[in-house]
Amino acid sequence: MWDEKHLRLGVEAAGIALWSWNVDSDRLTMDDVGYDLWAMPKGDGVTFEDLSANIHPADRDRVRAAFSATRGIVGPYEIDFRIIVKTEVRWISARGRGDDEGIVGRVMYGVFLDVTGRKQAEEANELLAGEMSHRVKNLIAIAGALTSMTSRSSATKEDMARELTHRLTALGRAHDLVRPVPGQIETAALLGDLLSVLLTPYDDLGAFSGRIRVSVPRMGIGEAAATNLALVLHELATNSVKHGALSADAGLLDVACMVDDDVAAIVWTERGGPKVEAPAAVKGGFGSELLKRIMTRHFAGSVDYQWEPDGLIVTLKIPADRLGV
Repeated sequence: MWDEKHLRLGVEAAGIALWSWNVDSDRLTMDDVGYDLWAMPKGDGVTFEDLSANIHPADRDRVRAAFSATRGIVGPYEIDFRIIVKTEVRWISARGRGDDEGIVGRVMYGVFLDVTGRKQAEEANELLAGEMSHRVKNLIAIAGALTSMTSRSSATKEDMARELTHRLTALGRAHDLVRPVPGQIETAALLGDLLSVLLTPYDDLGAFSGRIRVSVPRMGIGEAAATNLALVLHELATNSVKHGALSADAGLLDVACMVDDDVAAIVWTERGGPKVEAPAAVKGGFGSELLKRIMTRHFAGSVDYQWEPDGLIVTLKIPADRLGV
C-alpha cells in the first residue's frame, strides 16, 4: 500500500519538482526539489518574475507567454526552456493541466523536470547528423578536386589511375583520424606525424611537389586532442582545396607551431592561391561553426582569421596542457 512517504520518495528519486500556482495572487509555491532546481531560497512562495530572472533571456518571453496562456489550454500542456544557474545552463520541462482543470481553491498544480541530459543528447545527435552530412559533401568535393588535378599532371590514363588511387588512399588514412575507432590513435602521437598524415593527399598536387611545408616542435598529443585537432585541420585543408591555395597549381601552404607561455600557436599560412576576401559578417557554415566549437569548448582556445590579399592566415591558439588529453 502506497502512502505519502513512499510517494514522496518516488517523486524525489525521479527528480520531479512539485509546484502550485495561486491564480489570484500569481504566486508559486514549490517543494524543496523545486527550490534547489531553480537555485532559489526556500520560502513561502515566489512570483513568475522571481523565477524569470533565472530563465535564459532567449526563452523568457516565450515562457511568459506560455504560462499566461495555460488557463486557456484544454488538457495537459508541456513547455521546455532553459534556465541559468550561476554559469550552468539547465533545461527544464514544465508540465501541468490547463483550462483550470484540477483547480482546487484557486490553486493549480504541476511539475518541473530537469531534462538537461535529454536535451544535451538531442543536441549531440543533431550535431553528429550535421557533421556527417557536411563530411560526406566535403569528401565528394575533395575527390572531385583530386581527380581534376591528377588528370592535369598525368601523362597517361595508367599514370592517372595509379596516382589517383594513391591520393585517395592517403585521404582515407587522413579521414580515419577524423573518426577513429577506440585505440587507433596512440596516446603519445606526435603533432608532426598527425600533420603529415592529414596533408599527404595534397602535397604533390599542382605544378611541383613539396608545396606543403610543416615546421613544428616534437610535441606529443593525447588521443582526444588528436581526434579534435584532426577535425580542425581537416576542415582547413578541405576549404583550401575547394577555395584556397591548394586549389591552385602554384599554391603554397606553410604550417608552423610555436609554444610560448604554455600556449601552443599553430599558424596555417596560404600563399599563391586565388585572391581571398573576408566573408560578410554573417553566421558561417557548418564547417566553420564546428571548427569554432572544437577550439573553444574542447581546447579552451581561440581561432583567428587574417584575410590577406595573397592568402589566408589562420592562427589556432591552444593551452599546451590541453593537447596532452
